[in-house]
Amino acid sequence: MEFRIIKSPSAGTLDILKRRMGPGANTELTSVAAVGLVQGRMIEMICAADIAEKAVGVTVEDVRGSCPQNMILIAIFGDTASVEAAIQEIKHKLEEGNYLC
Repeated sequence: MEFRIIKSPSAGTLDILKRRMGPGANTELTSVAAVGLVQGRMIEMICAADIAEKAVGVTVEDVRGSCPQNMILIAIFGDTASVEAAIQEIKHKLEEGNYLC
């Protein structure tokens, strides 16, 4: 899995994410302080989304794309501390293999 955190994302970055999330996305992006991006296999991303939302007050959305390796991307939205905590919890639980989905 790959992880990135964007602190204070630009309007252009948020616009890219909004377009890639599609019309069914419910997250309001006007006041997003940070975005965590996590890319991996589908099974990992579903578990990662569950971990993030249970760990702290963040919102998770699927970011659509096309990748021949069946990798997918999720975006974690929230304040900077919450996004950082969610990423750390995902790393801790999935990389150590102690999270059962």
